[in-house]
Amino acid sequence: MSATDLLTLYRTRGLRIATAESCTGGMVSAAITDIAGSSTVFERGFVTYTNEAKIQMLGVLPATLDAYGAVSEQVAQEMAEGALRHSAADVAVSITGIAGPGGSEFKPEGRVCFGLATRTGTHTETVEFGALGRANVRRESVQKAIALLISAANQ
Repeated sequence: MSATDLLTLYRTRGLRIATAESCTGGMVSAAITDIAGSSTVFERGFVTYTNEAKIQMLGVLPATLDAYGAVSEQVAQEMAEGALRHSAADVAVSITGIAGPGGSEFKPEGRVCFGLATRTGTHTETVEFGALGRANVRRESVQKAIALLISAANQ
């Protein structure tokens, strides 16, 4: 499904979206707001590329970053919950990952962690896109985030 489908679904359900993005640098927000009339659904977006921004803007705990690193489901969860808490949205999606190039043995290129927070709970997952190249990992991450938002509205 597309961002247009997402907007139609959220408009129909009377839901609003917030995003918390790291490795995608605002690309999910851009995909949504590229569509005319998106302001009825898109509440706000946070681009928190550094750990300091995650802490200051979303309330991610320094202890969580120290224990698990920025690319972790634990941080993705706190990012999504923080975006929900610091907005008037009903659903928040977060993305943190290693788009590349590079990575490490423990956190390879193409590993992206997602968080999805609603007023009733949080879901996290990790996708191993592989070393597709920076642009492709980021593009695939945007599509995954849109899919997660659509699934949240359908529950």
